[in-house]
Amino acid sequence: MTAHDPDEAAPAATIGGEPITATRHLLPWAAGTCVLMALPWLVFNDYQRFLLDLILINIILAVGLNIVKGFAGQVTVGHIALMAIGAYTSAILTTKFGFPFWLALPSAVLVTALAGAIVGIPSFRLEGAYLALATLGLAESVRIFISATDYLGASIGISDIPPPSLFGMKLDTHLRYYYLVMPIALVGVYASFCILRSSTGRAFKALREDPLAAAAAGINVWKFKALAFVISAVYAGFAGSLAAHMTPGFLHPNSYMLAEMVTLLLMVVLGGIGHVWGGIIGAILVTIIYDLTRDYYTYQMLTFGMVIVLTVMYMPTGIGGILDRYIVTRRFIALRKAKSDAA
Repeated sequence: MTAHDPDEAAPAATIGGEPITATRHLLPWAAGTCVLMALPWLVFNDYQRFLLDLILINIILAVGLNIVKGFAGQVTVGHIALMAIGAYTSAILTTKFGFPFWLALPSAVLVTALAGAIVGIPSFRLEGAYLALATLGLAESVRIFISATDYLGASIGISDIPPPSLFGMKLDTHLRYYYLVMPIALVGVYASFCILRSSTGRAFKALREDPLAAAAAGINVWKFKALAFVISAVYAGFAGSLAAHMTPGFLHPNSYMLAEMVTLLLMVVLGGIGHVWGGIIGAILVTIIYDLTRDYYTYQMLTFGMVIVLTVMYMPTGIGGILDRYIVTRRFIALRKAKSDAA
């Protein structure tokens, strides 16, 4: 033991058996929660609160897609179909079977997780563009099935989906609904970081880099491929159910078309594939840009498609990659400066 090493000179104080230094990781989350709690009171009108709710739902969806696409490297474009399954399951359970929201939400997540396992089956045999085409076909099949089924509202859609109630108070305004969506989004983001840093996350990244090498290292490739799709589907189930019960409580199959798939893909690509914070930033930016360009709907998808192509060509790591490079560079400079000062 050396005299200048404070970590070895005295045992660290603990809280519940864990070092107090571990609580430092929770401080940014606590600060972020405080900011988010005040955020809906800082906007100017109810429509902007609606946008806040929509951004949080898109964050849940983008973070979930990033797990299967960014962490595990599976090329899927059918994630929007999983959201549709979660949304319609929750809507049907509440409107036709009288389920309360708090029972419909976990039921929709379970159904979507099962659908995610089914979506993951083609990944056992397909890779790259072939897997993308298979998931695209599956997504379109789901939308067409909904559009042709009267029980699911067909092309008319489902209306009068009841808002959640909490302690007898209906969450039927965008302000109230925000305080339901925000904690779920926050927990989802935190869980994504935990997955990334766990042994499961390391297995996902090994699978992304080289499935054959991962299998040679003893990783069960099929198991972790299926697990990535299931975890991703859980996020989509939450996002779908929350979107269904948000005022005005209306669902239509046209909300889950190819345009929405491209928009979701842009969130992840622009934010940075494999970067949790990048996906969050991408969801925020794309949702705002999408809303601002509604008057130019004819050119929206053309513009978004071009942005995806240009991002892949000239900024393949996305915004998240740029932030990572900046942080690593700062740390390297600080470390080199510390070594030079010590010398």
